Amino acid sequence: MGKTPAAVIGVGQTHHRAKREDVSMAGLCREAMDRALEDAGLTLDEIDAIVVGKAPDLFEGVMMPELYLAEALGAAGKPLLRVHTAGSVGGSTAIVAASLVQSGVHKKVLTVAFEKQSESNAMWALSVPVPFVMPVHAGAGGYFAPHVRSYIRRSGAPTHIGAIVAAKDRTNALKNPYAHLREEKTVDMVLASQMLWDPIRYEETCPSSDGACALVIADEDVAKSSPNPAWIHGTVMRSEPTTAAERDQVNPQAGRDAAAALWKQAGITSPIDEIDAAEIYVPFSWFEPMWLENLGFAAEGDGWKLTEAGETAMGGRIPVNCSGGVLSSNPIGASGMLRFGEAALQVRGAAGEHQVDGARKALGHAYGGGSQFFAMWVVGADKPTN
Repeated sequence: MGKTPAAVIGVGQTHHRAKREDVSMAGLCREAMDRALEDAGLTLDEIDAIVVGKAPDLFEGVMMPELYLAEALGAAGKPLLRVHTAGSVGGSTAIVAASLVQSGVHKKVLTVAFEKQSESNAMWALSVPVPFVMPVHAGAGGYFAPHVRSYIRRSGAPTHIGAIVAAKDRTNALKNPYAHLREEKTVDMVLASQMLWDPIRYEETCPSSDGACALVIADEDVAKSSPNPAWIHGTVMRSEPTTAAERDQVNPQAGRDAAAALWKQAGITSPIDEIDAAEIYVPFSWFEPMWLENLGFAAEGDGWKLTEAGETAMGGRIPVNCSGGVLSSNPIGASGMLRFGEAALQVRGAAGEHQVDGARKALGHAYGGGSQFFAMWVVGADKPTN
């Protein structure tokens, strides 16, 4: 039995900030949900099920917040499902919600992912126990920096590539009214910033954000009456162990497998020629060229060449993170769903100032854990034919 066609008909997100002291977790979620419902032209009463996702509960210190959030999420008397796959959870949550529609279980599903990092400290939640040893493994940057060094060594990438990515994404964020960091940066400004985890500089690092994202996903009958649905052409999740003998943490097997399965599912043979916009999970700037290779947009060792040539900028061959990406807004639990939602906005022609002209197919991508969980989807302006 094939999948029932499904589409994103509503996208909503909060304004992302270092501290959203004006709202509780419930209020944060409702801000995104209400905007998604308004975009979809639906009320909460018309929604069949709720799927919620967030990153580790330790990030806020509230265990299983979905229990007390159930009423605020509109889940009273309806199915409520919680998803958790570390940093990729926003993408995984959207895929689980989509699967409920594609399987015919529900017609209209609302999914929301969030993080209120200001209420705890994700930096230290992600650190190894004290006393630290040098080099300091504090936060995700301390974990991923050796992988970046390996990538530079293997690919021969010049040391300014990360600065190009950071300057591009921060400048893109100026066109996104929801972005947390809206600051114009030049390559020289990035290179002049403090080195945190060699080779990752301060300006090459994502912020810690409070924020949420919500999507309304509907079946074909409902979506056909929507003015501009973003049809789901393919969804894939893959995982692998954090540490295993001979594991390639620069170019993870799970990511390569997920990408290959996604392109096949979406009927795409040349991603760089057929994808018009890509929202890729880049929390540290060097991950742009790394993931370009992992996803098959470039041959191994060549991802940085696309970045250096300006091909990942708006107007380039494969525009990446026109919204400003994770480098500009990082409510961890929602960051993956933001990538998926921004991809949907692109193919709906609804991305505002950061719209890619004529975008018909877009990629949403998320990764989590120690680069071990991957979630991806392709959305398109046209209903899939397969």
